[in-house]
Amino acid sequence: MQSTHEFIAAHKDRFLAELLDLLRIPSISADPAYAGDVRKAAEWVANNLRAAGADHVRLEETPGYPIVYGEKMVDPSAPTVLVYGHYDVQPADPLDLWDNPPFEPVIKDEVIYARGACDDKGQVFMHLKAFESMLASGNLVCNVKFMIEGEEEIGSDNLGNFVAANKDLLQADVILISDTSIIANDIPSIDVGLRGLSYMEVEVQGPNRDLHSGVYGGAVANPINILCQMISSMHDEFNHITIRGFYDGVMEVSAVDRAAMAKTPFNLEAYEKDLGIDTVYGEKGFTTLERASIRPTLDVNGIWGGYTGEGAKTVLPSKAFAKISMRLVPNQSSAEITRLFTEHFKAIAPKGVKVKVTAHHGGEGYLMPTDSIAFQAASEAMTTTFGKEPVPTRGGGSIPIVALFEKELGIKSILMGFGLDSDDIHSPNEHYGLFNFYKGIETIPHFFTNFAALSK
Repeated sequence: MQSTHEFIAAHKDRFLAELLDLLRIPSISADPAYAGDVRKAAEWVANNLRAAGADHVRLEETPGYPIVYGEKMVDPSAPTVLVYGHYDVQPADPLDLWDNPPFEPVIKDEVIYARGACDDKGQVFMHLKAFESMLASGNLVCNVKFMIEGEEEIGSDNLGNFVAANKDLLQADVILISDTSIIANDIPSIDVGLRGLSYMEVEVQGPNRDLHSGVYGGAVANPINILCQMISSMHDEFNHITIRGFYDGVMEVSAVDRAAMAKTPFNLEAYEKDLGIDTVYGEKGFTTLERASIRPTLDVNGIWGGYTGEGAKTVLPSKAFAKISMRLVPNQSSAEITRLFTEHFKAIAPKGVKVKVTAHHGGEGYLMPTDSIAFQAASEAMTTTFGKEPVPTRGGGSIPIVALFEKELGIKSILMGFGLDSDDIHSPNEHYGLFNFYKGIETIPHFFTNFAALSK
């Protein structure tokens, strides 16, 4: 029988071809127009998981999109690993900024370009192929369960209810997630912290209809102007967020931990060059790495109103809108921040306009212990395949269900991702390196082996 490594080597071209098939499905959960494609992606994942050898594979229906579940129980006395991921993707807009159609994957210079290539289809698919390889080679030493959802990009609204209702089904010893990144292909890392999230939409209304800006301009409040002023007021001159009570729950990171973070390899000049900026920007008193990981933020993700078509239309709009996200740190409650933001935004609205605030979704931050056997298993696995010990890092992104898993199931999660921050997830030309895809498939079996040995 082939070893796991030999099986992977013999089937790597097929693994890649299957991933490209999955990437061709436009499973955009945020847009109801793609509802059929989201479900098609769920069925595709279920069929692939079934073909890989998993048992009891099924679509668990929810009020939204289904959750793909499957398992392989090899030994009642062996530890159980619950693998979580998601098959839905972000919208691909703006389409004109893509070099190639987002759902027609291409490979250039050993890199896959497609929406979802890294986030999260490419990364979750590593687990399916690592599982297939371990099973086919007779080296699956842990029980494994898969829970792959289709609503992560819209807040995982139905996952919480599913988890709460299926605690026995989902019982495991650790949750393994690949939806994060490493520092570089020659500097492996493991995220030990995530930020939480509060995502809002605001509406500012002035007059009861669009008006001629020549006839009414200067006499009637312009909702776009007002909205911009309101948004601008939510940061002071030090880029400190001005919402009363916003920082009350913020976990302060010790000087020792900040010093340890400062040792993370980081080239500011290369960072600026990669982004095409001439300087960084952010909260006074913190480094770039700290601003992007251990500090909370408030950012406008989209703003619109009035006339945005070709040519000119001198209109004073009736309404203006914005979508605003706040990344939160451990000890900040997303529900409390949502309340504080809503109260603050309504309070700063001047006379002459009406405001509406809608909360879309949120989640809590998370800190992972580095003294657990699961972290040790992941660290040793990456050391084996990368040839050097991974650096513990704090991630700036949010995976709200990680905190939910611990609350509902009492299980810690390991964030063993293989993407790169430069993979342009959520942006045009999202991509994922073949090196990273194959390195993940190679590393995951070592985690299973290590975790089983350390659990004895």
